[in-house]
Amino acid sequence: MRWRALAAAAALLGGAGLLWAASPTPPAKAPAVPQRIVSINLCADQLVLALADRKQIYGLTKNATDPEMSGEAAKARGIPLLSNSAEQILAIEPDLIIGMPASRSAALAALPKQNYPLLDLATASTLDEIYTSIRQTAVAVGHPERGTTLIARMEGELAGLPRPGKGRVAAYYQRRGYMTGTGTLIDELMTRVGLVNLASKLGKPPLSQLSLEEMVAAEPDFLIVESATDKVTDQGSEMLHHPALMDIPRISVPQAWTVCGSPAYSHAARSMAAQIAKLEGKGA
Repeated sequence: MRWRALAAAAALLGGAGLLWAASPTPPAKAPAVPQRIVSINLCADQLVLALADRKQIYGLTKNATDPEMSGEAAKARGIPLLSNSAEQILAIEPDLIIGMPASRSAALAALPKQNYPLLDLATASTLDEIYTSIRQTAVAVGHPERGTTLIARMEGELAGLPRPGKGRVAAYYQRRGYMTGTGTLIDELMTRVGLVNLASKLGKPPLSQLSLEEMVAAEPDFLIVESATDKVTDQGSEMLHHPALMDIPRISVPQAWTVCGSPAYSHAARSMAAQIAKLEGKGA
């Protein structure tokens, strides 16, 4: 029976679990492997694309095909994109909805009192949390072995990763002077490659603004920037090309690799380590 299959999956999923998106009364039937999966979050999109069969995926978020936002954008092409609409979800009649976390979805809150199995993933800000999300999603979509394989691949990619940062200070500096602090995925990546987050030295929260003058005065050894800002495209990215910052060595990372806790974590870590080593060769 549907509820027994889902309950068994929930036991494997641990903390996140499978919940009912509306009424707690379990429905009568469901396939052990869901056939109509809907993702309601960009981060969940990437896990579904990495772990489910394409024919199982009936809806993703509107940013799923944006290569600047999603590390799995190429796989998403041709799959229906949803606009956070309860009506669209109802039309699909999904047998699994996945969110990270699902509480952010207005569409989910607007669903009528019907039974929609829900995988409510916790936000992943560390590598261990990413591995947990992968395992939970793989079980929920009916392919637990793919989760095991993906984690093994990431572990292999990260094995023996050097820490060329050597305790030097870096700032993740974004459009309009926003800086990312501790307790975030980019902060964890900095630590993994041997860097110290400038935000932690300055006692800043997870997200803060730092003026050009303050950044120059702080004298970080590196600036980490989104690769989309390598060229000036608007006023927000223009400030990152101010002459006062141009002497600070830069590490450029696609936002799609860091906006979510996803399989792209290992790509980001390897790229950051390689760029630091290359900069050292240039006398950084």
